[in-house]
Amino acid sequence: MTLLVITNADAGGSDQKSIDAAVEILRSAGPVVVEPSSSADELDHILARRAPGEGDAVVAIGGDGSLHALVNALYRRGELDSTVVGLVPLGTGNDFARGVGLSLEVEEAARQHLSGEVRRVDVIIDDRDTVIVNAVHVGVGADAAREAESWKARLGRLGYVIGALKAGLTAPGLALDVRVDRERLPASGKVLQLAVGNGAFVGGGTELAPGARPFDGLLDIVVSHAQAPVARLGYALRLRRGTHPERDDVVTVRGSSVTASGDEFWCNADGELSGPYRSASWWVRPAALSMVLPPR
Repeated sequence: MTLLVITNADAGGSDQKSIDAAVEILRSAGPVVVEPSSSADELDHILARRAPGEGDAVVAIGGDGSLHALVNALYRRGELDSTVVGLVPLGTGNDFARGVGLSLEVEEAARQHLSGEVRRVDVIIDDRDTVIVNAVHVGVGADAAREAESWKARLGRLGYVIGALKAGLTAPGLALDVRVDRERLPASGKVLQLAVGNGAFVGGGTELAPGARPFDGLLDIVVSHAQAPVARLGYALRLRRGTHPERDDVVTVRGSSVTASGDEFWCNADGELSGPYRSASWWVRPAALSMVLPPR
């Protein structure tokens, strides 16, 4: 069977060298076809022109956004259930990879693919028929990502930190009605942040949904109501340590579906920004994706 490898067509310099090294390792196990892609349309075209027996297994070399793009392309084609997906992390975020135990070192991650096992992984589906592999954020999480876009190219992971700090100080609270499995969560003021996690990590290593695992058939929901400057600072400090669920102004719950409605908001889904919206819904689709992951 030929392995189809999807890479970033815009990669250059050290990233391209890392891609080449990973591909050589993957080729040690059999035939590999490498296809660079720079857009959703191009990725759709690559998948459409696969030869028989080519692409039953597809590896994305890239970050959370690359995995997000590949999974959504397969979903649109009705091929999510029939394709085994692999990931070799490359980039600044790699939060899904971090959460499932994939090495963030490119060559080691390629070796992990060769020695890994196929596991069924949950995904999130939203009401716009988009697949989310790792997590989606509303409020300060999305605002931080919007701020980070201007810093990320120059500062890499530090861009996430700068974006988070700026958004944390200036993001307005949102009047939102949040429902989990159709039950309204108790409201205690405006929402600073709503997160729906399939995986635990966001923003380059922040454990926003501690304990979230994409194998349990459940979503991990985190709602912060921190509003005063001191409360926001306390939330941010706790967030960096992953102890924010201990705060009185943070609600955590697990469920199968989430709906948010109210003030206009933006969404950050697997690092992809969209919006603004007045309402959005998300639900888990258990064991929807087959992935090659490190052995348990």
